[in-house]
Amino acid sequence: MSPIAPVTAPAAPSASDRAALKKAAQGFEAIFVRQMLAAARATSLAGDDPIFGGQAQETFTQMRDERFADIAAEAGTFGLARQLEAQFAKLLPKAAPAAKE
Repeated sequence: MSPIAPVTAPAAPSASDRAALKKAAQGFEAIFVRQMLAAARATSLAGDDPIFGGQAQETFTQMRDERFADIAAEAGTFGLARQLEAQFAKLLPKAAPAAKE
């Protein structure tokens, strides 16, 4: 029978943990904005444009929407990433208090 290892306190979150959390939150916001734009475009009343429409135009529009979503998430335009980061930061382990001498 092997001895049970003692439970150690979780390590304090590092700067890289916070940076990864921020990047993940921004990525989620970008995905959310892309979905909103896709839904808005799906309900467009313009219909098919026989002159300027087609697969190339759809591809360009999708690429433009994706880039806009990335820029909006990085800039914090909607604030969703900021709110997600704040909520998930609460779940990161707390820094251990400094030992008094």
